[in-house]
Amino acid sequence: MLTNRLFFIVLSGFTLALHTGTYAADQPNILFIMSDDHAAHSIGAYGSRLAILDPTPNLDWLAKEGALLENCFCTNSICTPSRATIITGQYSHTNGVTTLNGSIEPERQTLAHEMKAAGYETAMIGKWHLKKEPAAFDYYCVLPGQGSYFNPTFRVRGKQQWPNNTRHFGGYDSMHSSDAITKLSLEWLKNRKDQSKPFFLMHHYKAPHDNFENAERYDWLYNDVTIPEPASLWDRKTHGPIGEELYGTSVSGRNERRNMGHHMFVDESLSDEEYTRESYQRYLKKFLRCVKGVDDGVGRVIEHLRQTGELDNTVIVYTADQGFMLGEHDYIDKRWMYEESLRMPFIVRYPQSIKPGLRVKKIVNNVDFAPTLLDFAGVEEMPKQFQGRSIMPLLEGKEVKDWRTQSYYRYWMHMAHHDNPAHYGLRTERYKLIFFYGLPLDAPGAQKEATPPHWELYDLENDPHEMKNLAETPEYESILVSLKKELLAEKKRVGDLDEKYPALMGVRQQAW
Repeated sequence: MLTNRLFFIVLSGFTLALHTGTYAADQPNILFIMSDDHAAHSIGAYGSRLAILDPTPNLDWLAKEGALLENCFCTNSICTPSRATIITGQYSHTNGVTTLNGSIEPERQTLAHEMKAAGYETAMIGKWHLKKEPAAFDYYCVLPGQGSYFNPTFRVRGKQQWPNNTRHFGGYDSMHSSDAITKLSLEWLKNRKDQSKPFFLMHHYKAPHDNFENAERYDWLYNDVTIPEPASLWDRKTHGPIGEELYGTSVSGRNERRNMGHHMFVDESLSDEEYTRESYQRYLKKFLRCVKGVDDGVGRVIEHLRQTGELDNTVIVYTADQGFMLGEHDYIDKRWMYEESLRMPFIVRYPQSIKPGLRVKKIVNNVDFAPTLLDFAGVEEMPKQFQGRSIMPLLEGKEVKDWRTQSYYRYWMHMAHHDNPAHYGLRTERYKLIFFYGLPLDAPGAQKEATPPHWELYDLENDPHEMKNLAETPEYESILVSLKKELLAEKKRVGDLDEKYPALMGVRQQAW
């Protein structure tokens, strides 16, 4: 009797282990790597003016081994809203996180909940920036707020409750946040509790967010190099509002309140040209030194997966929460709907279904990230509240006839921090239409003083660097009218109708 019972227990255990092993093998591990403000045009694989500097060899390897999205856009180019969109699969106006003041409570951390339900062991390590505890993850170790570049403190899931549960990196030798975050993720990968499950790890770097502080070993990187400048740093043609001064903070001394020369302690007695050139060189070198630390960390994680034999069974995604202006049109920071701020890098490697060297030209945005990751996890029925769709068919090289041909964008944080007026717009395959409505509305943190409304229209086929605003060009009048209709239709489709804002409806009626 005892022998039979023992045999049954052993057989049951073997069957369970066999089932668990098959379950894990059928699902890939998923590693979602995200940096902060890492502009696509500072990644070598994107082939910009900075590619000659070889800034990102490990990311370039990922792109060579997998797929690179050429037209991946954010829906609100600022840290907290972009992260909220990724974790909820919703636009800012839907999830309620329109500005840096927003937060996502544990019950609304949809992506983590769905991954756990799909059988994954989940972890969030690095920059979180959504204020509330990331309690939907099995494990977390996240920076408080923006976090420190050196000797950072993390909030860790453990016996102590949020936000008092801390782990500190420090000592005689300083540790850079990129190195600390890489170290933490490697520790978790090596020691995670349930190795029978596939893992879902959100591995998020603080770098290269300003104010830029690179690891000390990179202090002299690019010291003897002149960083290539964008032509629009010096000559903006007719970019921007017609007949008005440009908004936004600057590389040069154009914005007297805040410019990169201030950040980089450039001698204000220099001529305007010397001041701008020195500001730009210091800016780009500090930024790219931070990028180097991120790329090295990515390389270390890839090497760990290679050594453990998990590399080819792991979906590796690299992205950033938005783009960044690197001197184009004499702008710094992000927030804009202009290409360098709007475009997100998106590189993904998974050799079991993605052919090496694939470049995807279709328009994708960050509401698509959550459904894509869940699709890789084998989830068949997506949450009804998602507003995007999986891009996995595109990554597998399939033709998708009904794929979107445009992307909606909205920036709410009117004139805060970097002097960007509130605006929304549409980015199609050829054109970009932006309406700068210039009102604070009810966006927390927005400045209260309104700016004059204006339109900007760019023909990206003939003007990829957005040097000529065509909003008042007679030859483009019919296109302008057509795009305004498309913009309103898209606002209706995504549910951002502004009916609760009488002031904006009045401005729009007058401007349109």
